Amino acid sequence: MAEDDAHTTRTDQLHFQNPVTRYPSITPPEQHQPEPGHESDLAPRADIGEFSYRGTGRLKGRKALVTGGDSGIGAAVAIAFAREGADVAISYLPAEEADAQEVARIISESGRKAVALPGDLTDAEFCRSVVDNAAEHLGGLDILVNNAGKQIAVTSLEELPDEQLEETFETNILAMFRTTRAALAHLGEGSTIINTTSIVAYMPSPTLMDYASTKAAINNFTKGLANQLASKGIRVNAVAPGPIWTPLQPSDGQPKEELPEFGQNTPLGRAGQPTELAPAYVFLASPESSYVVGSTIHVNGGMPSP
Repeated sequence: MAEDDAHTTRTDQLHFQNPVTRYPSITPPEQHQPEPGHESDLAPRADIGEFSYRGTGRLKGRKALVTGGDSGIGAAVAIAFAREGADVAISYLPAEEADAQEVARIISESGRKAVALPGDLTDAEFCRSVVDNAAEHLGGLDILVNNAGKQIAVTSLEELPDEQLEETFETNILAMFRTTRAALAHLGEGSTIINTTSIVAYMPSPTLMDYASTKAAINNFTKGLANQLASKGIRVNAVAPGPIWTPLQPSDGQPKEELPEFGQNTPLGRAGQPTELAPAYVFLASPESSYVVGSTIHVNGGMPSP
């Protein structure tokens, strides 16, 4: 494996392998990135699937919008969708343009249409316009992945400022209501909505009280909306990641001193890579999961969850 490719694997997700050793147990150095963080500055780099995700045509002809699609889990999902045959629009903050263009390049080189839509999901108007623009550029919309998130670790409730509290809820749950509401004007029978929740919805970290609370709300939103839309032929489900190595972590998502041991407390003994989440989203977006409604797939390295 080349030195500049050491963060990834050329073994695709369909190859039989030991999950303990597919990726090394990383020991990231203490590091800090200004929020929102950049994939290109992550040390070590994460695997978003450029070389390791192989598609089989499961989403051929589909049209997807992935929020937070510039890096981490969102980037891996966008790339996997493209490899499976979907055209993909990604939304991201303007400060993340370089990462977004890299993901758009991979989508395009996978033979699919890539649409890059910068903006801030804390802006209610952008939540509406990003959905409409995605549908316009893609010629329709039948998959919505609500993935964008804000995560800032704070030692105690007394130190949690109102500004962070409000921005976390605006980004993580209010934007999800708004983008989904806008998407319903475009989604028809057979469409799917997939929301990103988290292991902390079930095992809340004391340093992530605001973030964990929004993830618990996403669980409730997912189940309620799934019940509301099932009769219309629109399925709603969620994916709950465990400790996944993304730019969210060194941009204040974790205390810096805890980064070297990130993910090592899982039964697999390592953090997950973003591309290891992608198959769960592909399954929930594809017709093969037609009887899966209101469910949450846990991708967490074995951490106990309901």
